Amino acid sequence: MSSGLIKAAALDPPRLNGAELLLPIPKAGEEVILSRGAAALVVLPVFLQAPWVRLHPFSAGLFSFLLLGVGILLGMRVEPAKARWGALLVGFSGSWLAGTLFWGWLRAHPLLHLPIEALALPLALTGLQGRWRLGCSFYLASLVGTTLTDLAMALTGVMRLWPAVVEAPIEEAQPLLQQAALTLSRPTSLAILLAFTGLILLIARTLRRRGRLCPSGDASWGVASAVLITTLMIDGLFLLTALIQPRFSGLI
Repeated sequence: MSSGLIKAAALDPPRLNGAELLLPIPKAGEEVILSRGAAALVVLPVFLQAPWVRLHPFSAGLFSFLLLGVGILLGMRVEPAKARWGALLVGFSGSWLAGTLFWGWLRAHPLLHLPIEALALPLALTGLQGRWRLGCSFYLASLVGTTLTDLAMALTGVMRLWPAVVEAPIEEAQPLLQQAALTLSRPTSLAILLAFTGLILLIARTLRRRGRLCPSGDASWGVASAVLITTLMIDGLFLLTALIQPRFSGLI
């Protein structure tokens, strides 16, 4: 026979602690889908945001709040799968807004790139311990990739050409980009690029391994790894496009 204490405990509503605010552990297949979805979100701005910002930056900026609203609505759903995708959208909205602000109005000021991209950094760090962990991981991994890319550009000397390239007409930008190509073809520049490529790959591999070893099955590690790998691929494609066909790169 159950005691009165056990009955009373069974009737008491459960109390949530901080750990229970995290979303349930995703299945292995869903982890893969989430990582691929995060990679797709990294690619999306190349084909959608870049031309949109050039045509109408204000509406592109407003779209980030639509993404945020949809993400919050999904993130508050009871179904864990929808909540995870909502969290991803919330993180993506931060990256989208920062990209729109910079490329829409401040693109000729490369030193402002990182401060603008890091606008949501305090929120992302705070949200790592809650139900928005996936989105925060997406945003932070994207920021790390951007930081390393900008640092590589600065060390190779390409960043000093940035303002002139983005403000020059197409016919004048081509010689500047050729100059950038010559700068990158130097042995020192190539060594820097290879070193940063190796560093990004190492970080991504470490994150993925951490996710596999994590007993809780936390998908945020895999998402962060996918974001870094995709960022590296997109940056390489962006650089190649800028040197071969600059009008399609979004720089000019």
